[in-house]
Amino acid sequence: MNVMNMTSNSGNKVANQFIIEDGNDLYFQSYKSIIVKIEGNQIILDENKWDYSTTTGKYRNMFLNEGIAITRQKIKSGEYLLADLNN
Repeated sequence: MNVMNMTSNSGNKVANQFIIEDGNDLYFQSYKSIIVKIEGNQIILDENKWDYSTTTGKYRNMFLNEGIAITRQKIKSGEYLLADLNN
Protein backbone atom coordinates (compact mmCIF):
# COMPACT_ATOMS: atom_id res chain seq x y z
CA MET A 1 0.00 0.00 0.00
CA ASN A 2 1.27 3.47 -0.90
CA VAL A 3 -0.21 6.72 0.47
CA MET A 4 0.68 10.16 -0.87
CA ASN A 5 -0.65 13.66 -0.39
CA MET A 6 -2.37 15.23 -3.36
CA THR A 7 -0.60 18.26 -4.77
CA SER A 8 -2.10 21.66 -5.45
CA ASN A 9 -1.97 23.40 -8.82
CA SER A 10 1.12 25.21 -7.54
CA GLY A 11 2.83 21.89 -6.75
CA ASN A 12 2.52 21.97 -2.96
CA LYS A 13 1.40 18.97 -0.91
CA VAL A 14 -2.20 19.37 0.27
CA ALA A 15 -2.95 18.44 3.88
CA ASN A 16 -5.74 15.91 4.49
CA GLN A 17 -6.18 14.96 0.80
CA PHE A 18 -4.65 11.62 -0.15
CA ILE A 19 -4.22 9.22 -3.05
CA ILE A 20 -3.86 5.62 -1.93
CA GLU A 21 -2.54 2.81 -4.11
CA ASP A 22 -3.41 -0.66 -2.90
CA GLY A 23 -2.42 -3.31 -5.41
CA ASN A 24 -4.46 -2.57 -8.53
CA ASP A 25 -6.95 -0.36 -6.67
CA LEU A 26 -6.65 3.42 -6.39
CA TYR A 27 -8.45 5.55 -3.80
CA PHE A 28 -9.03 9.22 -3.08
CA GLN A 29 -9.36 9.97 0.63
CA SER A 30 -10.41 13.35 2.04
CA TYR A 31 -9.61 13.73 5.72
CA LYS A 32 -10.63 10.35 7.20
CA SER A 33 -13.16 9.36 4.52
CA ILE A 34 -12.72 7.37 1.33
CA ILE A 35 -14.44 9.36 -1.42
CA VAL A 36 -13.57 7.44 -4.60
CA LYS A 37 -12.36 3.93 -5.33
CA ILE A 38 -11.09 2.92 -8.75
CA GLU A 39 -11.16 -0.83 -9.10
CA GLY A 40 -9.98 -1.88 -12.54
CA ASN A 41 -12.07 0.20 -14.95
CA GLN A 42 -14.90 0.72 -12.43
CA ILE A 43 -15.21 3.99 -10.50
CA ILE A 44 -17.13 3.82 -7.24
CA LEU A 45 -18.06 6.92 -5.23
CA ASP A 46 -19.00 6.89 -1.57
CA GLU A 47 -22.76 7.32 -1.52
CA ASN A 48 -22.70 9.57 1.55
CA LYS A 49 -19.50 11.58 1.18
CA TRP A 50 -18.73 11.99 -2.53
CA ASP A 51 -20.08 15.58 -2.50
CA TYR A 52 -19.55 16.33 1.19
CA SER A 53 -17.87 19.74 1.00
CA THR A 54 -16.30 22.31 -1.30
CA THR A 55 -12.81 21.07 -0.42
CA THR A 56 -13.72 17.43 -0.98
CA GLY A 57 -15.30 18.39 -4.30
CA LYS A 58 -12.28 20.37 -5.45
CA TYR A 59 -9.89 17.48 -4.92
CA ARG A 60 -12.36 14.82 -6.10
CA ASN A 61 -12.61 16.78 -9.36
CA MET A 62 -8.80 16.85 -9.61
CA PHE A 63 -8.59 13.11 -8.88
CA LEU A 64 -11.21 12.23 -11.50
CA ASN A 65 -10.03 14.96 -13.89
CA GLU A 66 -13.57 16.25 -14.45
CA GLY A 67 -16.10 18.72 -13.06
CA ILE A 68 -19.08 17.88 -10.88
CA ALA A 69 -21.60 18.14 -13.72
CA ILE A 70 -19.83 15.32 -15.59
CA THR A 71 -19.58 13.28 -12.38
CA ARG A 72 -23.33 13.67 -11.79
CA GLN A 73 -24.07 12.59 -15.38
CA LYS A 74 -21.90 9.49 -14.96
CA ILE A 75 -23.67 8.59 -11.70
CA LYS A 76 -27.07 9.04 -13.35
CA SER A 77 -26.10 6.93 -16.37
CA GLY A 78 -24.72 4.15 -14.15
CA GLU A 79 -21.16 4.56 -15.41
CA TYR A 80 -20.14 5.41 -11.83
CA LEU A 81 -21.47 3.34 -8.96
CA LEU A 82 -22.41 4.58 -5.50
CA ALA A 83 -21.58 2.46 -2.44
CA ASP A 84 -20.74 2.85 1.21
CA LEU A 85 -16.94 2.91 1.09
CA ASN A 86 -16.47 3.84 4.75
CA ASN A 87 -18.16 0.98 6.61
